[in-house]
Amino acid sequence: YPLEYVIESMAPTTERDFDLLSLERQRVYRQLQSANIHGSPDGPWFFIIARNDPDAQKFELIGITDTSMLRPQVFALQDGEVQIGLVCSEKQAIDATLQSLAAEDSRFCPVADLYWNARGGSATDGGSFIFSLEPHNGQRVLTCKDKFGTPKVVPWYQRPWDGTVPEIGEEPDEELTRQVAALLEDVSGQEFFQWVKPRVLKWSYASFVDVLQTAVAQARKGDNLKAAAINGLTLLLDRRYDPGDKKRSHLLRLIMDALTSIFQDTPKIGKAKKSRFHRVDWDTRDKLAHPTQADQVLVLDAAAFPPEGDDCDARFLCRAFELGWRQFITYGYKGQRFLGCGFGLNTDEVRIDAYGSTGDYLASGIDGMTIQIHGNAQDQLGQIMKRGKLVIHGDVGQTFMYGAKGGEVYVLGNAAGRPLINAVGRPRVVINGTALDFLAESFMAGDPFKGGGFVIVNGLEYDARGRIRPQATPYPGSNLFSLASGGAIYVRDPYNQLVDEQLNGGELVPLTDADWELILPYLQENEKLFDIDIEKDLLTVDGDIRPPAEVYRKVRPVKLAILTKVEDSWE
Repeated sequence: YPLEYVIESMAPTTERDFDLLSLERQRVYRQLQSANIHGSPDGPWFFIIARNDPDAQKFELIGITDTSMLRPQVFALQDGEVQIGLVCSEKQAIDATLQSLAAEDSRFCPVADLYWNARGGSATDGGSFIFSLEPHNGQRVLTCKDKFGTPKVVPWYQRPWDGTVPEIGEEPDEELTRQVAALLEDVSGQEFFQWVKPRVLKWSYASFVDVLQTAVAQARKGDNLKAAAINGLTLLLDRRYDPGDKKRSHLLRLIMDALTSIFQDTPKIGKAKKSRFHRVDWDTRDKLAHPTQADQVLVLDAAAFPPEGDDCDARFLCRAFELGWRQFITYGYKGQRFLGCGFGLNTDEVRIDAYGSTGDYLASGIDGMTIQIHGNAQDQLGQIMKRGKLVIHGDVGQTFMYGAKGGEVYVLGNAAGRPLINAVGRPRVVINGTALDFLAESFMAGDPFKGGGFVIVNGLEYDARGRIRPQATPYPGSNLFSLASGGAIYVRDPYNQLVDEQLNGGELVPLTDADWELILPYLQENEKLFDIDIEKDLLTVDGDIRPPAEVYRKVRPVKLAILTKVEDSWE
């Protein structure tokens, strides 16, 4: 068998995805399934297979995701002086691998150029990706293709950072220093960000690093400058813009290095310095005391804390909250779990800004607090979330908001499989990308017009130049709003790509004025958080601004026959 047919025999394409295949593939796949369906694994699984093909003189690493999307599988690719392809169960494992490699070899970057999830048994990528290492012009070259042979590539014109760092000596660039200092008078960081953003396109890495170092130097001069520098650099980390001939992954690495320098410069807890910011790490955790003023910020270096248990960073933050701390900046994460959990009821005054590779179960069960994740998030976020605000400046992993009861949540990128399953109450969620499959299965969030919940799916993505664009389809899978009994899904679908076959217990209906009035405040907040303009990015289709009813479609639940029979039997 060709590799494609082997993968099809193990992870068969079914349902609507089968119908989307070409007629020739349907013919072959039907025969493969007839012969091999008994050998296809059932239940939750995924495979990572290493293969040596001596005839072709190549090595392969193959990742295959189960067709039910019950197990997450994350892929990553880094290209440059050296190439590396990675397959892991979670993004945090990829981050840990890259950080370890970068610490030993400067040719590696701790941030991958591309991260993505596979959609098991799909007509889009086949739920499988193959990294191949094969000879080419006397060297071995790494390539990545999906099951159907479609390549994953990094933009050829973008080059990595070579490691050069300009030295700021006793006489730094006075003009640049004055410029940055003036920009940082705006504590929000917006003026600094708006000045840097259009210049990144033409700057060299050296110029970019020079500006970052100048901002770090200014942050040492006082709390207001520190806050402005943190806010400005965070906007550079979170927002999308054209990097020119530079790799976004390397820019993110440099920005995070600058932020880490500012965090590390913060006085340690217990030091007699007049500052709103106080830093604590594993070695100084026993020195934690009550804050002396309400606006103090606890900066936590989580690197050395265990991932879970009584001594983990999540439990430490709970103790800090009990002592009176309400504002937190956390960084250095290496997959530590449960951030934001365990604080208890009515935590509206709490805000956590998290940097690094945060772990599973973040924000699960929160009641009122605000958490911002400055980067991609992991699996099981916001489970049984009651109230509060969660902002993810990237993608989110598997089973996001399982059983959630409420909360206001914004996701810049995509959600992996099975988000918002069994959610009830009034969760209100904006996903600017899409979800792989089983979005809001068994959603039970009541009537959206009477305080119930809903999900907005914009189906957008960014290209390598930081430009926003629609994805190939606003929702690629089946089982959208499957068996839901309450709530609604609002999908940006100006070309009517969603079809009834993708639903199981829901129905597509036109958007009404009342629907638009309901979701508009959340799209306005989404615009503030991510700079996704309602008119320019959401309502503009083929160059023209359209009425909301021509852009968005609504999926609402219908009363299923089986449930109607049960209710009738009760009567």
